[in-house]
Amino acid sequence: MIIGVPKEIMHDERRVAAIPETVEKFVADGAQVLVEAGAGDGAFFHDDAYAAAGAEIVADCAEVYRRADVILKVKEPLFNEEKGVHEIDMMHAGQYIITFIHPASPVNHEMVKKMAAQGVIGLTLDGVPRISRAQNMDALTSMSTCAGYKGILMAASDLTVFMPMTMCAVGTIKPVNALVIGVGVAGLQALATAKRLGCVTHAMDIRPAALEQATSLGAKVIDPGVPAELAIAPGGYALRLPDEWLEKEREVLKSRIAEMDVVFCSALIPGKIAPVLITDEMVAMMKPGSVIVDIAIDQGGNCASTTFGERTIEHGVVIEGIKNIPGMLPTSSTWMFAKNIYNLTKFLTHDGKIELDMNDEIVRAILVTRDGEIVHAGAKEAMGL
Repeated sequence: MIIGVPKEIMHDERRVAAIPETVEKFVADGAQVLVEAGAGDGAFFHDDAYAAAGAEIVADCAEVYRRADVILKVKEPLFNEEKGVHEIDMMHAGQYIITFIHPASPVNHEMVKKMAAQGVIGLTLDGVPRISRAQNMDALTSMSTCAGYKGILMAASDLTVFMPMTMCAVGTIKPVNALVIGVGVAGLQALATAKRLGCVTHAMDIRPAALEQATSLGAKVIDPGVPAELAIAPGGYALRLPDEWLEKEREVLKSRIAEMDVVFCSALIPGKIAPVLITDEMVAMMKPGSVIVDIAIDQGGNCASTTFGERTIEHGVVIEGIKNIPGMLPTSSTWMFAKNIYNLTKFLTHDGKIELDMNDEIVRAILVTRDGEIVHAGAKEAMGL
């Protein structure tokens, strides 16, 4: 099996899908590994280390795509401006790609359709279920940890005031209020980081167990009052709420959002578009100079005013819609990601090649395209198929 690791082409993306340590493991497993020259430089993993681990360094990404049976990437396929061609157009029928595809997100629908038409077999890392045997493959959890930490640091940088209570010669500056919406892995890391930086922390989630965890980190709870049977999916994930309950959740948030200096948005529903919880009207209610960090943007975003992939100012509020926050912590996030993707690839590999067992819940959850068709339930729902 030939594994290809191209350099990421998304603007400012410094991560890479393999590190020398995982290349060495792939080679020991019997695979051949092609690494595009300079692929790891942004995370300080350099070509000589990959070569020493057994990789073949390839100058042209087109050769990596042409020769590989399996492509390992961090981000979804994009248009390669340098080559003047989409990454998918460099791929071939029957080739596997393992990466974050986020197939339900509207901005990715055309790309997913293109992937199916090309005959590429797409496996999305954001579909890995949070079950015990998939824990070491769960790149979404790893990247969520990075996004929760770095996202709060971004908010601290955007704010024009001190985060912690600060004593000075002319008086006392009060600490800021930071609200985390969606207390999953990223949300918990965001709460812990905000607390360490001196914020008064608040948390909102539709799941009672998540709010209990937030309380254990010292956060003040905002309970939207959603019945547990409507809120909790198997495995402890959040369910998509009926429209009337989603509106009630917005009303609860609307009554409190003006108090907040920082709002960190990480409310996600696995495989589906993220719920819009903050309306433009609610953004206008916030204090000028406040900050919203919307890390749910890969799946559409929790804030209606977020601009995909950009930092904007709306109604005097800074809104971070930056897409690759974990990529701003490239060495740690790459180290975590590369190990996750190695473990998943090894799990899928039998007798030297990838074989998909459709009776396995991990395979069913991550499969996006196969045999020229889109098979991912969340993507099909979002596309109206």
